[in-house]
Amino acid sequence: MKQFFVFVKKEWLHIWRDRRTLIILIWMPIVQIILYGFALTNEVKDSKVAVYDKSKDNASTEITREIDASRYFTITKSLHSYKDIGKTFREGKIRLAIIFPENFQNDLLHYNRAQIQLIADASDPNTANTLTNYAMAIIQDYQDRLNQHQELPYTIKTQVRMLYNPELKSSYNFVPGVMALVLMLVCAMMTSIAIVREKELGTMEVILVSPLKPFRIIIAKTIPYLAVSVFNIACILVLSVFVLNVPINGSLWLLIGESVLFTITALSIGILISNGAKTQQAAMFTSLLSLFLPTLLFSGFLFPIENMPLPLRILSNFVPARWYYIIVVSVMIKGLGFMAIWKETLILVAMTLALLGLSIKNFKIRLI
Repeated sequence: MKQFFVFVKKEWLHIWRDRRTLIILIWMPIVQIILYGFALTNEVKDSKVAVYDKSKDNASTEITREIDASRYFTITKSLHSYKDIGKTFREGKIRLAIIFPENFQNDLLHYNRAQIQLIADASDPNTANTLTNYAMAIIQDYQDRLNQHQELPYTIKTQVRMLYNPELKSSYNFVPGVMALVLMLVCAMMTSIAIVREKELGTMEVILVSPLKPFRIIIAKTIPYLAVSVFNIACILVLSVFVLNVPINGSLWLLIGESVLFTITALSIGILISNGAKTQQAAMFTSLLSLFLPTLLFSGFLFPIENMPLPLRILSNFVPARWYYIIVVSVMIKGLGFMAIWKETLILVAMTLALLGLSIKNFKIRLI
């Protein structure tokens, strides 16, 4: 029995001395609970809303105030024409627009009937449905209060219009997200074993004595994988259009160019992981563990980023898939041009240059 406890003590000491095991056993569950508890929620809060009030009477003002007072909405803009509605949606500044027609209160009080129009961004159909239901519930509460002492009830009819995805197809949301997830994982995992494989096979010495500089070695390693990734992009787009019936409403060449840029970003991450890994298994495990969950949680296609706490929203800015997802939705679903996505493109370019710089800096020209 004494020997048994000696072995237990030995294994206990191994756990405490091995920091990686300690992180997996203790810290990883804590981190996952925090991430899942805050990030994995379909509840929509503080969604940005614009109001186009042509009536500007007491009734429309009160309904607007009640919508803004709810925890689901934040009115960020007051519109002055119908042209402003489309422009604001294209800029990605709002998720819902509320339009009050002229003589709203007069129609409601004298004809017992008035109308409100709700326009939602249905590129994310689940969020659009949720937002319109919340807004309709607030309007219904206002109507019920008016009808408490009325023999002839007032009726507020809500007209709902879904932009970009009138049929509310879920594929319009999931295809851009799956594109970001697949390209990130496949590209990063492919290149994560590129350099460490040479070390395991013993051919790294031959590469190091060649006249090529580290920059050219890294570029040479990524070009074949870039060619394979371009083929993957073509297959994904063909399947999206002809199998999943998701149209490319914007420029096809712009979408391909942005996809190639994101692919280069993912390849750069893989090269950086490969520089620090000692075995191919470690490189594959690191790339899968460090990229799958952040891409899934912080890209924005499963869970709205604006509903997350501030620290997680800040963290999501460092996930390349978030910016690529915005680009794909803007070009593929909304049919927008480069001027609508130049900021996201610039962020991906900066990330790519930073990752390539770190890869070159961490490239070891000596094996010992």
